[in-house]
Amino acid sequence: MELGTKLIELEKRTAQHRELLLTEEAAKTALVMPFLQALGYDVFNPGEVIPEFTADVGVKKGEKVDYAICIDGKVAMLVECKPSSVDLDLKHASQLFRYFSTTDARVAVLTNGVAYQFYSDIEQPNKMDEKPFFVFSMDSIRRSDPVTLERFGRHQFDIDAILAEAGRLKLESQMRIELDREFALPSDEFVRMMATRIQPGLRFTAQVKDQLAPVLSASIAGLIRDRVNDRLTSALNVANPAPVDLPDGGSDDMSVAEDGVITTEDEIGGFRIVQAIAARHLDPKRVVIRDSKSYCAILLDDNNRKSLARLHFNSPTTRYVGTFAGKAETRHAVSALTDIYKLEAEIVARIAELDGGRGSE
Repeated sequence: MELGTKLIELEKRTAQHRELLLTEEAAKTALVMPFLQALGYDVFNPGEVIPEFTADVGVKKGEKVDYAICIDGKVAMLVECKPSSVDLDLKHASQLFRYFSTTDARVAVLTNGVAYQFYSDIEQPNKMDEKPFFVFSMDSIRRSDPVTLERFGRHQFDIDAILAEAGRLKLESQMRIELDREFALPSDEFVRMMATRIQPGLRFTAQVKDQLAPVLSASIAGLIRDRVNDRLTSALNVANPAPVDLPDGGSDDMSVAEDGVITTEDEIGGFRIVQAIAARHLDPKRVVIRDSKSYCAILLDDNNRKSLARLHFNSPTTRYVGTFAGKAETRHAVSALTDIYKLEAEIVARIAELDGGRGSE
């Protein structure tokens, strides 16, 4: 089974179990070990995957890193794990920082089983960088992720190739940051360059800059939204249902929240289908959409404890719709928005569970 397929299976497992994995050990067993297996490592071979790896570091004695990954008898990667309920932070990497300079490892991984942060020593030899060169999340697998992750696999591990890729990824990350700043608040140089392209010979004054800067920002934001929508629609060939008015009577065009979350037309279309199913059992105005960077939630009464469904549409290759029974989420792969109608029984059962038979009263 190729890595991309394995990651999709892990994505489903992560969605189903993450809310139940409240301890570090639970996250390691249910999520991290299968991830290492997907990369080709034998997690039951203590010569290849060493749990609770210990090495004395200065005055720190007996400190442990959760896993040391060995290739040909040498430590190649260090892995530090946290509970899946914890948001990763640099403070969680203290053991990795200390161990990095005392082992042969040139790659360190900090993870909570959902997000994986990969570090190396690009800035200063034998000292772990403070920022990861690659970040991967089970919540939103990108098309390029399997290709990058294969470099860390047991059978393709090449530290020189990894470090070369790390340098490229870091440069790309820095470039994205600068572009993001430039797009959000265009500099004088950028506005001037664009002004001379669209109006050659124009005298660039403060008035011209003030006039063009907001237009430039709006144009860039519109271009990005259009390209994201076109790529998702083209890649998945989604069949959109007939238009249905949103509950507040507003536009059903793709929108962008202040925090940068993009609600696509397909997410709005999926919401409309769930709302149409629910409308047979309760007032459809009680069904609302709340988008986030990880998934698009469809809630009853705008209560995040009353999830009717979740739309996991961020992946460019595979889409899922999550349904609920109690606290457990079950993901269903969909190739078209109309596949959501096949989940009517699960959605109706969830309505009965949450609404206690009140219906539209």
